Amino acid sequence: MERVVNFITPIFTPMGSFLIQKTRQLGQWCVFVGEVIAWTFRAPFRTGQLVRQMEFVGVRSTWIIVLTAFFSGAVFSLQIGKVYGLFNMESMVGATVGLSLTREIGPVFTALMVVARACSSMAAEIGTMRVTEQIDALEAMAVEPLQFLIVPRVLACILMLPILTVLFNFVGVIGAYLIGINILHISEGPFLSKLYYYVDVDDFMSGLIKAAIFGFFISLISCYQGYTTSGGAEGVGRQTTRAVVISSVVVLVMDYFLTSWILEYFIK
Repeated sequence: MERVVNFITPIFTPMGSFLIQKTRQLGQWCVFVGEVIAWTFRAPFRTGQLVRQMEFVGVRSTWIIVLTAFFSGAVFSLQIGKVYGLFNMESMVGATVGLSLTREIGPVFTALMVVARACSSMAAEIGTMRVTEQIDALEAMAVEPLQFLIVPRVLACILMLPILTVLFNFVGVIGAYLIGINILHISEGPFLSKLYYYVDVDDFMSGLIKAAIFGFFISLISCYQGYTTSGGAEGVGRQTTRAVVISSVVVLVMDYFLTSWILEYFIK
């Protein structure tokens, strides 16, 4: 029996330590999320901070969203136009692009662009404040760091991602339209009529719901990684990288489950 124990212990001890560590981290994350939600509804409300973060997340992300959206719609139109041309279905390019943008491409690409441009900056900024003890200074001045630093950023992402998604959808359709009309030589009437007929409000709203949920999670993940930074400049870089990678993976994984839920309960 002792021989069996000595054989099994080296195998299962690292596994047990890993599970305990990940469970502890999950618990800390849940506590962090609960505290952020609780502080969201407590006075004083940091309106000035919220407006500044909305400008940072939304306005400053406009041009990268426009650029990404235009070429996403253009290349998607070009690819499916070539395939549909084999079956003489070029008139469906507009509807296909519209459905794909509103349901999937718009919210997902918008979230990924915001992660790369804004959320990475959030993690780095908050992480720098942690390692330079600025967060400790806020606590010493009786200012709650979660309410002052985290809540405005989370609310800004929740509010601005749907707006950026609307912009992404609009510019993406323009890119698809220009390519479809000028390169694929699709007639304007069928392109626009199919787009109008097949893309419904439910498709549009499902993308906005996804965008708001993505904004909630990517902002919380990025702020949490920055808030728990340690180890100086190296720690800031490490946590910023973790914030971008984890947020991007979460967006892609959540997209599947949200799509499954929306298709089953929301889009009739």
